[in-house]
Parts: sequence; C-alpha cells; structure tokens
Amino acid sequence: MKAFGDIFSLPMKSFEQIRLALIEQKQEFINQNPGTTRNLLTVVARYVKTPFPVIISGLRRAGKSTLLAQLARRFYPNGNYFYVNFEDERFLAFSAADFARLHELLIELFGNQKVFIFDEIQNIAGWERFINRMAKGKYKFYITGSNAALLSRELGTKLTGRYLPLELFPFAFDEYLRFRKIKRPKNLTLLTTVQKGELKKAFAAYWHTGGIPQVLQYPELPLAKTLYDDILNRDVAQRYKITDIKSLRGLTFYLFSNIASLISYNKLKQLLQLGSVNTVSGYIEYLQASWLIFAVNRYAFSVKKQQIANKKIYGIDTGLIKTVSFSFSQNREKFLENIVFLQLCRENRENIYYYKTAANHEVDFYLPRNKTFIQVCLSLADTQTQTRETQALAEAMKEIKNSRGLILTEAETSRLYLNQQSVPVIPIYEWLL
Repeated sequence: MKAFGDIFSLPMKSFEQIRLALIEQKQEFINQNPGTTRNLLTVVARYVKTPFPVIISGLRRAGKSTLLAQLARRFYPNGNYFYVNFEDERFLAFSAADFARLHELLIELFGNQKVFIFDEIQNIAGWERFINRMAKGKYKFYITGSNAALLSRELGTKLTGRYLPLELFPFAFDEYLRFRKIKRPKNLTLLTTVQKGELKKAFAAYWHTGGIPQVLQYPELPLAKTLYDDILNRDVAQRYKITDIKSLRGLTFYLFSNIASLISYNKLKQLLQLGSVNTVSGYIEYLQASWLIFAVNRYAFSVKKQQIANKKIYGIDTGLIKTVSFSFSQNREKFLENIVFLQLCRENRENIYYYKTAANHEVDFYLPRNKTFIQVCLSLADTQTQTRETQALAEAMKEIKNSRGLILTEAETSRLYLNQQSVPVIPIYEWLL
C-alpha cells in the first residue's frame, strides 16, 4: 500500500512549503494596493453571479493580479475565497495531480470556500482538469494567465462547460487619466481651451510612455526592457523550446521597428535569413500568444485570401515599442494608429481588419460588424495627405454598401462629405474617451 505522500507527485515536504506560500499569498493579496480601478472590472461584475469560470488573460505586468485584488475587494470583502499565485517558485514542481491535496490544504487553512482565485495558471500543465471537475460542484473560478492560448479555441476543447474569456490590456487612455489623477471632462462636446490643452498634454505623454502600470509607477527603472526580455526568454523561447534566440530577437526587433506596417512572411524569411516561411509564421504565432504583437488580416470575403495576404503588425504597448525598437524608423502617426488598434481590441477583438480597395488604396481599419471604416492620420491640413486619406475612404465606402467612415487625427475636429455621406473628423484623445 502506498504511503499518503506517494499519492501525489509532490513529497510532503514540498506541501509544507506550499502551506507557507498559501498563508503568505493570501495575506499579501488582501493587503495589496488596489491601484487604479480597471474598466474590465465592470465587465467582470456581470459574471460574478454566474456559475461559469472567468478567464482573464493578457500581457505580463498588465495588471491582472491587481484586477483580481479589485474584484476580491468589491465582491468578496469578507475574504471568503481561496487565492493561489502559481508564479511563486514554491510551486515549481507542482502538477495537475496535486490539485486535490492543494484543495485540502486550502480548506484546512481558510475553511470550505466556494470561490477560487488562481493567478498565472498557465504554469501548471493540465490545470483545466481540476477546473472541469470542481465547476460541476458549483465552485466559482477566476483565473488569470499570460498566454493567449487561454482565449483560443483550443481552450474550448479542454474546458467541458461554458467559460467566460476576457482580455486585459495595458491602461486605456481613461484609465491612464485616473492613474495620473487627471480629471476627465464630463462633456467632451463642450471642452474649454484649458480642458483641451490638458487632454492634449496628457495624451502626448500617454502615447510616449504607454500604459503598462508598473512601468508608469516606476519610471526611473528600466522595467519595460526587463519585461520585454522576460517575455522573449520565458514566454516564447522556453515555452516553445526555441534555441535560435538571435533570430527570434531579430524578428521581434524588426516587427517593433515597423509597427502599423504591412509585412510579408516570405520577405521576412529572406531579409532575416530565417530558413523558411513556416519558421517566420511560427515565431509570429508565438509572439502573438505571448501578447507582444498582433497580426491583422486584410478584409476579404474569402478566408483563403485573408490568410495569404500580407499582415499588418501592431504592438501591445506604445511605450514598450518605443523602448525596444529602432526609434528613427518610427513616426507619431504609426504610434497613433497603434493606440487606435488597441482601443478597438478592447471593444471588438475578433473583427478588426485592414482594407484594400480595388484600386489598391489602403484604409487602416475596417469593422465588418458595424460596417465602419477608420482612417488614422496626424493631420488633414496638408492637401496631399487629405486627398490620399479621403480617396481611399471614399472608394472603400463605395465598395461596401451602407458602410460609414471615420477619420481620427491628432487634434483636428471637422466634418467631410464623401460620396454624399458625412464623415466626422475627431481628435483621437476625444474618441478614446
């Protein structure tokens, strides 16, 4: 007959370390600074009384743990929940086989709670088996992870019941204003000169620094570069067993230095000497899964045409891009476009495309769900720029019946008429709010 400790993959001595970890983690979690209230908390609130697991994924250090603390403080103020952070090194040897013993320890320490809050769950292979079993017993789960696979269709095959996937991005502009304690105007249609000036100043700082909470909190430290290296080494190279780190870094550097630009996998293979298109495709897939970049498809009625067309690349955070990339190749317009893309992601992740007209003119974004085209530019003051941006928009609106257009600029407000349709021109900082 096996000894009690042999039933699990971990020896009893390791569980003693985990016991201490659980006590310390719960205390630290309760005492954690709640930070700037995240917009996603409002969405999570709708799901609190549902029986389904809530799965929150996003970039490392984007504030997932803080969001959990805000959630716990608001909806479970008496501390009637279990909290486990699997990033703790004392869980390094932990496996899915140990969850039953972990549950026993949690009950022993904190009583029989019905709510689990699990942080960075992707570190434990097979974690979904425990969730599947416990969810049937009416236990509620809030789970975070730094791997975009937590939101993929693959997860649907692992979790047998319904689950609620959410994405947490770095600070949106209104969250950034709250972080900086800058008062948001109540009426954006009646902004005073002072209010406009303050918003412009705040927005200029926002696109320059980005919205990663820890980076903003400690500007004197090189946290953006450290985070970037950590993601490449741990979330990409180690997770996907990549040995050619130099090529991976070269590709990532190139993509960050050509943000909001069209890329060809075949040209990238030749330019960076990466061996094959499959290697390029695989690396980009891994970078997306780790939340560093996003590859956007061209809109086409044929899925095959969408897949073979060039992709448009965006980054997770403008501050991170600026820190890592070759700055001379950047311009403000690309950063503004990236900010618009991230805001669209917060609202409509799976239905964002770029558009090419029959005359091969490009519109930055097309949202088929509401048939909206969006162009992003610094200014329309220059006649050539206005002609280029509006010509593409007019062609696109003519090709897609009953569609509408929007032009976002750095600071201009006006209204244009294209194909006898009214097209608003709005400053990005107002549109973000």
